[in-house]
Amino acid sequence: MDIQNIALFRGVSDYDCGRMMTCFHADERRFTKEELVCDYETTGGRIGIVTEGRVHLVRTDEQGNRTILEQVEEGGIFGECLAFASLPDAVSVIADTACTVVFITYDEISKRCSNACACHTQVTENMFRLISDKALGLSERIEVLSQRSIRDRLLSYFQLSSRRNGTASFSMPFTGAELADYLCVDRSAMLRELKKMREDGLVRVDKRHVDALFLQQ
Repeated sequence: MDIQNIALFRGVSDYDCGRMMTCFHADERRFTKEELVCDYETTGGRIGIVTEGRVHLVRTDEQGNRTILEQVEEGGIFGECLAFASLPDAVSVIADTACTVVFITYDEISKRCSNACACHTQVTENMFRLISDKALGLSERIEVLSQRSIRDRLLSYFQLSSRRNGTASFSMPFTGAELADYLCVDRSAMLRELKKMREDGLVRVDKRHVDALFLQQ
């Protein structure tokens, strides 16, 4: 993909992007679907930039329960300096599709540039903006998980997704099992609730496609 489409390098020319990738000692790696990309205990202060494909940030607690914390699409970034750094449980990054990830050490971005170049300043500003966006995303996630019932969690998630997509008809980034992990609910119980919601005329769901009818009433 065009590196300028990556939020971290927004506003930086192609020439400067290439130069900075060399300066940052960028390490590009490819992963197959469901392969472990990294875990937050061994990333060593690195930031991952998804240049192709999609990854999931997955939390696994001491009992082995799995929760999807975040999905990172092409052009997005992840790293323990951005979010979830204080979680006591294991947090891993798993390839949701075949993907390519470029790793950069966070210190290379945050340290003061000896040349005080404008492009480095722009990247630093972009980093702060991304941290702010991550905090907003975490706040939205808390809003969904604060709902007590499975139905209310689904309605809250569908409403949030509709707001992000600008339409009440949208495609979810998750399979049924992944959505249950994201909402921290039992998959079978969630599917039963979705069936009831369809019968009540609140939603239409076809695999990953959702029509949030309750928002059109």
